[in-house]
Amino acid sequence: MTQALTKKVTFDEFIAWYPENSQRRYELHDGVIVEMAPPTGDHEQIVGFLVGEIVTEYKRLKLPYFIPKTAFIKPNQSEAAYSPDVLLLNNSNLVNEPLWKKESTVSQAASIPLVIEVVSTNWRDDYFTKAGKYEEVGIPEYWIVDYLGLGARRFIGNPKQPTISIYQLIEGEYQVRQFRGNDRIHSLAFPEFSLTAEQIFQAGEAL
Repeated sequence: MTQALTKKVTFDEFIAWYPENSQRRYELHDGVIVEMAPPTGDHEQIVGFLVGEIVTEYKRLKLPYFIPKTAFIKPNQSEAAYSPDVLLLNNSNLVNEPLWKKESTVSQAASIPLVIEVVSTNWRDDYFTKAGKYEEVGIPEYWIVDYLGLGARRFIGNPKQPTISIYQLIEGEYQVRQFRGNDRIHSLAFPEFSLTAEQIFQAGEAL
């Protein structure tokens, strides 16, 4: 991840600045616009696999969910805007989101059943910054898919290995469970998921 601008800006200034039809992705971190590193092929394969599995499940359950191509999460009282790799939205609550229609931005936990970040070189943002901000918003479930085992040992253990960390909001605080190898994923949003961690990791491997 590289900084796009060093001058601090507000959320409104960031939205006004954001280039239309850009092939690059940007986020706002505490008033600083940052350019996200271009994704690798295996990163995109994992994202695509997860999107496919989630869409299949919410359609099967007839839930009013969808996954937008581009949208932002704005923590309240913070000059920040995050664009997760996978953002699951609850269509039923978007009528209550004041920034949704014009700015594709959500800030209410009721709108966001699940967020997923697939780790790349900016792993510190996923583990440090975004976990705290998503907890602050009250997002009930946050996955960190660390398919290369890049995170610090304090997060994924020693020796490092591919790990999926699922943060679930319990009494207002995140509690984390970790999944590796043939561990079956346990999700609050989709309790009937039969996915294993290894199935997700293998989605990023060349055929």
